[in-house]
Amino acid sequence: MPLLASLSDTLVNETSHFIGEAGLPGILLLMAASCACIPIPSEFVMLFAGFAVADPHQAGVSHHLTLLSIVVVGVAGSMIGSWVAYAVGRGGRLEFFERHGARFHMGPAQIDKADAWFQRRGELAVLIGRVIPVVRAFISLPAGIARMPLARFSLYSVLGTIPWVLGLALGGEALGSNWKSARTGFEYATYVIVALIVAWIAYAVVRRRRGRREATADVLG
Repeated sequence: MPLLASLSDTLVNETSHFIGEAGLPGILLLMAASCACIPIPSEFVMLFAGFAVADPHQAGVSHHLTLLSIVVVGVAGSMIGSWVAYAVGRGGRLEFFERHGARFHMGPAQIDKADAWFQRRGELAVLIGRVIPVVRAFISLPAGIARMPLARFSLYSVLGTIPWVLGLALGGEALGSNWKSARTGFEYATYVIVALIVAWIAYAVVRRRRGRREATADVLG
């Protein structure tokens, strides 16, 4: 935990310094990177941006920032990063599964099932995923892999991104110099979500192996 806290503090300091130097282009770039699966938490970016609107002098920002401008740029950056991740998922799908599909038991039948699931529930997954830490940065990849229509993906991404970005910006503006207290809460939420994801993956692996053993036992029996 001390190491994680140290890394987090370093990331916060570097993020705030970069925004202070670059202004709106810095927010755009960091939010794009965050949604392109680069580990830059959007919570840090937008909370600090909101703080910079409330008190630019104390935040060390020489650029003129308004709530509207940081929200527009934050949403735009999120969408750019999301399109990049979507394109990676869509473009790399065939090559990846042709090379490694057997390792993950992802043959044509499994891929077709995943596509069908995303066709039925993809909108909800993208919409909700955009407001969940960690998940929001990676939801674009499965959407691209499942070849969710780009227009539909973009629409639900925007609908999920706007309240997330606006809420963080308003929170940072309201908290002012205390914005770091809010990001600490997001860090704990991130730990919980990561733990749940790991637990779900472990459960899926165990369940799959158990199913294979039972199938083998039935054949032998």
